Amino acid sequence: MKNWHIGSPEKNTVSKIMIQCGVTSLTASALAAKGYSSPESVISALNVGELSDPFLIADMQKAADTINNAVDSGEKICVFGDYDCDGIMASVILYSYLLEIGADITYYIPERSEGYGLNNAAVDKICGGGVKLIITVDNGISAISEAEYIYSLGMKLVVTDHHRQGDALPKAEAVVDPHRHDDTSPFKFLCGAAVALKLVAALEGGDYTMAMEQFGDLAAIATIADVVSLTGENRFLAAYGLKLINNSDRPSIIALKEISGLSDKKIDSRSIGFGISPRINAAGRCGSPKMAMELLLCESPDEALRLAKELDSLNVLRKDMESEILAQIYETLDASPDLLNQRVLCIFGKNWHHGIIGLVCSRITEQFGKPCFIASEENGEIRGSARSFGDFSVFGALTAAADTLSKFGGHPAAGGFTIKPGMQEDFRRAIAEYALANHSVMPAVELRADCRITPDMLTVENVSGLELLEPFGTENEKPLFLIEDAYIADISPLSGGIHSKLRLNIGNTAADALMFRTPPNQLPVRTGDRCDLIVALGINEFRNKTSVSIFVNDIHPKNLDQNKFFAGLNIFESFIRGEKLPDNYYPSMLPTRDMTAAVYKNIPANGISSDTLFLRLVSPQLNYCRFRVAVEAMRQLELISVSAADQMIRRNQISRHADLNSAPVLISLREKIQAALQK
Repeated sequence: MKNWHIGSPEKNTVSKIMIQCGVTSLTASALAAKGYSSPESVISALNVGELSDPFLIADMQKAADTINNAVDSGEKICVFGDYDCDGIMASVILYSYLLEIGADITYYIPERSEGYGLNNAAVDKICGGGVKLIITVDNGISAISEAEYIYSLGMKLVVTDHHRQGDALPKAEAVVDPHRHDDTSPFKFLCGAAVALKLVAALEGGDYTMAMEQFGDLAAIATIADVVSLTGENRFLAAYGLKLINNSDRPSIIALKEISGLSDKKIDSRSIGFGISPRINAAGRCGSPKMAMELLLCESPDEALRLAKELDSLNVLRKDMESEILAQIYETLDASPDLLNQRVLCIFGKNWHHGIIGLVCSRITEQFGKPCFIASEENGEIRGSARSFGDFSVFGALTAAADTLSKFGGHPAAGGFTIKPGMQEDFRRAIAEYALANHSVMPAVELRADCRITPDMLTVENVSGLELLEPFGTENEKPLFLIEDAYIADISPLSGGIHSKLRLNIGNTAADALMFRTPPNQLPVRTGDRCDLIVALGINEFRNKTSVSIFVNDIHPKNLDQNKFFAGLNIFESFIRGEKLPDNYYPSMLPTRDMTAAVYKNIPANGISSDTLFLRLVSPQLNYCRFRVAVEAMRQLELISVSAADQMIRRNQISRHADLNSAPVLISLREKIQAALQK
């Protein structure tokens, strides 16, 4: 379950934004909830109509002069990119431009097996090809030793990057990176392709006209794919580029839209994030990034479609590999269910594709609501990825476990690492100790709604006004809203029971709401219940009729006390981990026989998810900790099974009588209660 946080924008601020900016009440409420405190701040944020002068970025003039001199003197140049979507787009942008102006140009995209960024073996190959100048895109800021090696071979280097600078800058003719310590440019959150686009503009004397017309679509895809802040100049880049993509005659874009099933649809940031960019990234994950590079440089529609289909096949392979790794992880969790009660999930495997582990890590983190560290051993090397959320720092945890690692890097939300041979359990222990020392209560995954809404706000005009906030993305997420105290008049299945349609009475207003990927029998509410919902809103046009669409993101029974839920979760997991709790906690953790029987009897024949079952049974007596203890007792006695894959509880067929009191969790809990009484 996610921890709901509901915004409460100040009414006067909403009124000012609504009146002075000419937006609807719903849009004004969403803006105020996102932190815009005045009409001026809204206008400044939403009306970014251009990119700042490229020469405001440190060393941009030096970079342009160095490259122009190399072009004029006929020196061979190599664009050195990266294997992800951003790096590929950045490479295409700069390579294409230099090719068009007559440069002696080549490119080098490292395979994932080579690792990220410059490496000496690649530099040797490039040098052997007669290259005199290497230009990095989307990498290079940390290539200190590699830069020295480049100069030792008689070549020169220009670095363009968007990652954060370390203690020193690499040796280079120019280092162009908005995150340089001495950079004073106004916008810091560009992706690598956007920096490359700004370099093209600088090579044009600072004029963006050609750069945006030729490469705005590629920069937009990279900006969305790289999950950088979709505010300020990035908002302008994304919006401008999406217009180009929706009217594109670029063969590669047309082909990517076709194989993604988007040819006849309006392309938005979600289309890029879930349709186009995964297929580009699949080249670097499961094949060669050169395939994506070739596609994006292709001018033949037939050849572009052929290459796009190959990328689509790689994306299918990527999904299959992801599913295979997930299945093995679920097997591990089913065999050792106590792993799921740890503060942090540490999971080890063998021969898992390193290009897929990061994706799997994100999936597991989202599914179980815990920071996750996944590593795989291959040829004696144990490499992994980590993901987190809230205030649990991946980088902090890896730093604490540094003695067990041969190398690591990252930031608070994500990281990569290599474990020293034979030290997996030492690593797991170090991560657990860091979590305990820094988080007596681990953060919960949050779901934020911008504000509460009432039935009178659900008009076509009001909801249509939200389009002003597009494109949506990081730091400009699609607005979500809370609908309170809705009565469920009816629930019906959609698409053969895959999705659910809810008929709601919200005050005196009747409305339909859709909840995707949740069948009716897995909803935590039933017909006749009252509930609270966090929803997204949209506009539906069907048979010349326009109406408001409601999409349910999450749903709770009315009056659920989520603070008690998360407190109960923390207490239960602390108990299972063997941590000491206050003596007065133990009696309130012990379920009665009737409570346990009620849990068992309410498990339907086809099973039910753990949280859904609790939400249907929620009562003042059955707190969440008691519920989990009851479930654990029945699991230990093999009365039920709990699947890690979907957290579904299912009854087992049993042919013997089970003594509930013999469950180890209940024995341990009673011992704690007895010990407390004897003090």
